[in-house]
Amino acid sequence: MLFTGTSHRRHRPLSILMAALVVAASACSDQEASVETERTGTPVIVVTYTVLGSLVRDAVGDAAEVRVLIPNGSDPHEWEPSAKDIEAVNNADLIVRNGLDLEAGLTDALDTAADDGVATFVATDHITVRTIGAGEAGSPDEHGDEHGDEHGDEHGDEHGDGTEDPHLWMDPLTLRDVITALGPVLAEAGIDAAAGITRVEASLTDLDDTVRTILSVVPGANRKLVTGHESLGYFADRYDFELIGAIIPSLTSQAEVSSGDLADLSQRIEEAGVQAIFTEIGTSPAVAEAIGAETGAQVVELASHNLPDDGSYASFMTGNADKIAAALA
Repeated sequence: MLFTGTSHRRHRPLSILMAALVVAASACSDQEASVETERTGTPVIVVTYTVLGSLVRDAVGDAAEVRVLIPNGSDPHEWEPSAKDIEAVNNADLIVRNGLDLEAGLTDALDTAADDGVATFVATDHITVRTIGAGEAGSPDEHGDEHGDEHGDEHGDEHGDGTEDPHLWMDPLTLRDVITALGPVLAEAGIDAAAGITRVEASLTDLDDTVRTILSVVPGANRKLVTGHESLGYFADRYDFELIGAIIPSLTSQAEVSSGDLADLSQRIEEAGVQAIFTEIGTSPAVAEAIGAETGAQVVELASHNLPDDGSYASFMTGNADKIAAALA
């Protein structure tokens, strides 16, 4: 059975894994399972979160059933699977995951399924991964476009340590690389999606042009981003923005933040003349509003993890681009 890279694997003794499964089953016994596991005869692709799921579903059409684990709008950094979700992972014909520990609560279950022979595709194994720290973030042309200026300068990287950024879905062309790499994996699994892959690749190219047009109203002096956590790095690299800082100075929304971090961020915002703070799932509204009141920056909430009602990635990206453009133009 096909197996495509599962980097950052952490092996666990079987007894620990079984104990974790029992705890997960107990904790979620009063909740409706996220994913049903009945077999239908059609190949089943289990995708970890909604953005990837939307694109995979568009690519495969009726050739496979796509089941998404993490509910729309949930923070993938903190979400924990139920026993039903783990069963779905183990019974999948193919798993599509982000990688780089984005789906932290799922890592053990995903790694165990891969070790047991479930075919697995790791999106971040097929892109140019952005790193934070040591001057690595936003290096010129790392995504291969003409907007390769250095972003995420000393302000954005001060809290980094060279770690790899998992937030690839904020860049349509990086996602295009993922979809391109997924094509042969689907074919190996006996899923005929060649036409769908080509269609989705073209749609992501067009989407990049649309987002670039939306953002064209933002002058260079205003292209400065402050976010809830360090989640817009790929977006900044692609569309020529500078990362000033984040309320939670980490790649995960679950990291700790100190009063010193917040005081430092407020100073950066004032010195750089930042116009807006872009919050997201996992950001404390009270903290964001307090920093906004202190610095004069408006607070704007982005849909960083949840697709709109139409379930479309294009609507997701254009909606976020519209908010950013309106706040900074």
